[in-house]
Amino acid sequence: MIAWLDPHVDQYLLRAQNEYVVREVRKHWAASAFAWVRLGVAVPLAVSAFAYAGPVRWVVLLAGLALGGQALFRVLDEYRDRFVITNMRVFRVHGTFSTQRASVPLGRILDITVKKPLLGRLLNYGHFVFESAAQVQGISEIRFVADIDGRDAVLQDTMQRAGLRATAPAQDDGT
Repeated sequence: MIAWLDPHVDQYLLRAQNEYVVREVRKHWAASAFAWVRLGVAVPLAVSAFAYAGPVRWVVLLAGLALGGQALFRVLDEYRDRFVITNMRVFRVHGTFSTQRASVPLGRILDITVKKPLLGRLLNYGHFVFESAAQVQGISEIRFVADIDGRDAVLQDTMQRAGLRATAPAQDDGT
């Protein structure tokens, strides 16, 4: 999409601590599929308004414009929603007109659950559920993550390289 619509996650990095982006994750296209369908209905609805006369024309036109505006807002909102894995933390940036940002340091993440619904298994997306040591979590669930298994592997690898996961010693089989 247009560059000024991008949330520019690099501006939120802690450069003084040498933080860098390991992976920036956009939402899967399925997250905005219904919004695209609504937009596809709204355009012909708004155009068909000119076939009517009087107040019916305005009602149909306004209904088409309202439906199209809401759908366009939803598409934009899903596009700007980013989940970012860095070498120090995970954070989420989202919002269209006002931006919200929530982060959790890698060391505070206790459990990661990967949910893959049936449709997600077919279309290759899933949802992350994070359990952290904090009572109130900045990030609890990240929905519609494309290639969820690959993203989980990257996250686990990043946590391992940061020294946050213990490695069991190899067992001696006695030979």
